[in-house]
Amino acid sequence: MKRVYMITGVGGHLGNTVARELLAAGETVRGFALPNEDVTMLYGDAVSIVRGDVRDRSSLEPLFYGLKSDDEIYFIHCAGIVSVASKYDQRVVDVNVRGTENVVSLCKEHNVKKLVYISSVHALPELPHGNVIHEVEGGFQPETVIGLYAKTKAAATQIVLDAAKSGLDATVIHPSGIIGTNDYGHGHLTQMVISYLNGSLTACVEGGYDFVDVRDVADGVIAATEKGKKGECYILSNRYVPVSELLNTLSRVTGGRTIKTVLPLWFAKMTAPLAELYYKIRHESPLFTRYTLYTLTSNARFTYEKARHDLGYKPRDLSSTLKDTVSFLTKERKNLFRKHKVVPAMG
Repeated sequence: MKRVYMITGVGGHLGNTVARELLAAGETVRGFALPNEDVTMLYGDAVSIVRGDVRDRSSLEPLFYGLKSDDEIYFIHCAGIVSVASKYDQRVVDVNVRGTENVVSLCKEHNVKKLVYISSVHALPELPHGNVIHEVEGGFQPETVIGLYAKTKAAATQIVLDAAKSGLDATVIHPSGIIGTNDYGHGHLTQMVISYLNGSLTACVEGGYDFVDVRDVADGVIAATEKGKKGECYILSNRYVPVSELLNTLSRVTGGRTIKTVLPLWFAKMTAPLAELYYKIRHESPLFTRYTLYTLTSNARFTYEKARHDLGYKPRDLSSTLKDTVSFLTKERKNLFRKHKVVPAMG
């Protein structure tokens, strides 16, 4: 008998970090990636990669090929579209909700030992400022949260919890704003760090959020495969951090400039639609959209006490996260230049 860990979204920020930790522990990992997604720089031959799309149930089936009857399957469902766009996008629904339905169906069919679903704190109904947000005790209703991404995560979370009620050993994870190393896709928060490093970020906005190291979330996810209780949800967060504090910490760990200009929210909200259009034309992700501005002003006071008690979860200091993120991005840049035989300009 052996353990086999299956990870959807294995090329993503959290998925590849979870895979790395499992590989370091000597575990067997099977990853699920999109047909044209490049994951060779992450794993080489260490992970068996199945190509497909979570919207296509049949493409997930090969993950289970060649297993022995007594193999223990731990399924970690990381795949999803994190959308900060303001407009409706059917793909977000299809991937986040229908994809999760497909995963749950296959986990039931193949009698997996454990399913860990990566939801989001956005699936949790927001409380008035001054209140601490805990895990939801009852069900999840998409209409109680704001934004397409949040609504799809709430709907998918309920699908997983309903499956747990009908017998599937499933646990839900709610990460807050993930930041840190191993983000080869350069997600929203990583792009902010890059913009600071290359000098294009000259101002920030009011507000803040709860930012958590991807490695701490990965630790919590892996712990949930063993210690997560059936049908239970766990918030994996850190603490509320104003955007200005995050950038000041970035300045301190790099010895770089301090961002002194703080834009009022009314101005940022007024210009957000133009910024979204500008970055769409450039095929880049905007740092601030109407939805991210809403998020930065929302109540982001989460507690990870339940995860600390049940999973042994303990997040690290933000300065350590940012220092390691800068080191990762610097190394990645050097590798990119080396790969293409380009000499980087100094200065």
